Amino acid sequence: MTVRLGCIADDFTGATDLANNLVRAGMRVIQLIDVPRGGAEQPLDADAVVIALKSRTTPASDAVAASLRALEWMRSAGTEQIYFKYCSTFDSTRAGNIGPVTEALMDALGTDFTVATPAFPDNGRTVFKGHLFVGDVLLGESGMRHHPLTPMTDSNLVSVLGAQTKRPVGLVDHTVVAAGAEEIRRRVEALRAEGVGAAIVDAVSNDDLVRLGAAVKGLPLVTAGSGLAIGLPANWGFAPSPAAARLPAPGGRRAVISGSVSGATNGQVREFVRAGRPAFSVDPLRIAAGDDVAGQALAFAAAHLAEGPVLVYSTETPDAVKDVQGRLGAAEAGELVEQTLAQVARGLMELGVRQLVVAGGETSGAVVRALGITGLRIGPQIAPGVPWCAAALPGGDTLHITLKSGNFGGPGFFTTSFDRLDGETA
Repeated sequence: MTVRLGCIADDFTGATDLANNLVRAGMRVIQLIDVPRGGAEQPLDADAVVIALKSRTTPASDAVAASLRALEWMRSAGTEQIYFKYCSTFDSTRAGNIGPVTEALMDALGTDFTVATPAFPDNGRTVFKGHLFVGDVLLGESGMRHHPLTPMTDSNLVSVLGAQTKRPVGLVDHTVVAAGAEEIRRRVEALRAEGVGAAIVDAVSNDDLVRLGAAVKGLPLVTAGSGLAIGLPANWGFAPSPAAARLPAPGGRRAVISGSVSGATNGQVREFVRAGRPAFSVDPLRIAAGDDVAGQALAFAAAHLAEGPVLVYSTETPDAVKDVQGRLGAAEAGELVEQTLAQVARGLMELGVRQLVVAGGETSGAVVRALGITGLRIGPQIAPGVPWCAAALPGGDTLHITLKSGNFGGPGFFTTSFDRLDGETA
């Protein structure tokens, strides 16, 4: 079977976000955790493959190297088009990593042009006149300006990407996009003639993304958030189908692990606790002091799992995070929490958890690696950008898992996600 689309995602939650949109549009999707060793020697039972990297916040040179390894593997699988996926809030710094990875992929593919748009209107991410909006506010005025690793203070994506690339960056504005795919193609050809190597594309609705998807048919490389995924499958004749999202029936106990510091996840934690559900807070300072916080969290979980979902979280407000980072250092604090939550995840599996919600990109990466997960079958959507997935565990068990970007989902996500899984699998 031909793999039509090969996707390289710069974090784990973003990978499932992208895969979710492809499945909704009718493609059967496999998500791989990091680049498999060797080439794709066996035919893949999928229309699209997503390789999830942990490259969003690594040094730019490391992100480029990892992305090129993923591209080499995609080529061995015979993919027809490459999709570089980044966050819908364009998370990066002036040093990268979006620009350097984009240019490295362009060079490797021998293409002189690509598009860039993080727009995902279903989750309130829109691009107008080259400026990124988060809900009703500009990116630089949103909560992303306080992000501990990639603070975003400039909303002008032409400026942001231009600071990271050697190639000139242009704009395909909304008047062109609204006129349709053919007009987008004309604008692209005009930009190429001017020597522009990448163009930010406006999108304020799903219809805009569908028009853009048709316009980039045959382009060797596209770069975007997950939104553009809704406009690409039709280029190969795919249409929405429930069969694309079917997973095995769920079983086992239920738990939530949250390491995100986003405003949305903070709200989800508060709602879970407010509802009187069992929750254990992981304190980085206690970890640093040598306390067995993971053991305490697992003892707490063991006492409550029979009651329903248990939450283990390190989620805190931006001010609290800054305070901890000031005492321990940003890198050390993050590493301590990730290692602890990964240890908790392994322990939860031993306690019979087979339905697991994980919140936060860095946390998701730590958890899937700790559990030895190498691939995921993408299933039904829980909320925009967030699907349930199924992973095979050693011994033949199936783990149903969702890897949620910190910014996604409503206040009740931690409980409604399990309700969605019941009845949506076959």
